[in-house]
Amino acid sequence: MKHKQWVVLLLAFLLTFSLAGCAGDSATGSVSGDNAAEATGSETATADSAETTVSDTTATPTKDRAGYDIEVPENVNSIITMAPSITQVIVDLGLGDELVAIDAYSSDIEGLPSDLPQFDIMNPDAESIIALKPDIVFASGMSQSDGTDPFKPLKDVGICIIYIPSSDSIQSIKDDITFIGAVTGKTDEGQVLIDNMETAIERIAAIGATIPDSEKKTVYFEIAPAPNIYSFGKGVFLDEMINIIGAKNAFEDSDSWIGLSEEVVINADPDIIMTNVDYVDKPLETIKSRAGWTEMKAIKNNDVYMIDNMSSSLPNHHIIKALEEMGKAVYPDKF
Repeated sequence: MKHKQWVVLLLAFLLTFSLAGCAGDSATGSVSGDNAAEATGSETATADSAETTVSDTTATPTKDRAGYDIEVPENVNSIITMAPSITQVIVDLGLGDELVAIDAYSSDIEGLPSDLPQFDIMNPDAESIIALKPDIVFASGMSQSDGTDPFKPLKDVGICIIYIPSSDSIQSIKDDITFIGAVTGKTDEGQVLIDNMETAIERIAAIGATIPDSEKKTVYFEIAPAPNIYSFGKGVFLDEMINIIGAKNAFEDSDSWIGLSEEVVINADPDIIMTNVDYVDKPLETIKSRAGWTEMKAIKNNDVYMIDNMSSSLPNHHIIKALEEMGKAVYPDKF
């Protein structure tokens, strides 16, 4: 349940920040955005950011992924994570036992110690966090969504706060893992996660490359349902994933995260519809039964598929699970 609440919160964040300062396109009914959220793209932080490739995998970083100066403790024995995507990486690096607290939305992640204190990602209890004496607190840009830094009191007492904006490309996801590995002394373990990720992507991409351009299926991927439909164009890791499996994003001509009218989706008439929306009742049936959608190719051919929410929304190495599911949905005879 908490993960569903997390997704709803993220979508609200996405809608707030990516629509700010953007005008609707009266011809298409779509709205494009430049910012995004944890489950859906880049978060607001500093301009340096997560697209910077991490080149030295052995040196202790002096800036975080948001571009802030950091001073990493010589010994890291206690960690707090304030975003599910980061929590997953920490656990998979073998550092689960070093977690002393997590954000409330990370509670369903496998491999966590029992009864960890949980904090509100938007309004963390600084006094309680300080009392836990963490060596490092990993946070996402979502905690700064109102323009303030809720972790400043921790910084003031010398706790290392590390911001990792949610990455919007596969390369940045790998860079995040490299960075976290370097900060925590788990460089080799981080490289293993990246190597396994790259091996899977190469295998899937090799299959996708066999699809001729004339036979590539178009995909519409819904990340927020009607009446406020949301999807994405290029510049999002999910768009990369559609290309990797040998398909085409129905909205590849758009940029970043986009709001869409139902008419725009109907006119696009995609071959395949995917969704990772799991916080509404019967999401696939809801899509298939929308007024005016029944004549779309995907609906008539029953090519409407659910993609695992967590692996398709949290930007880390677990995207491989979603990539496999997407390949099987679009080209079941190939994957």
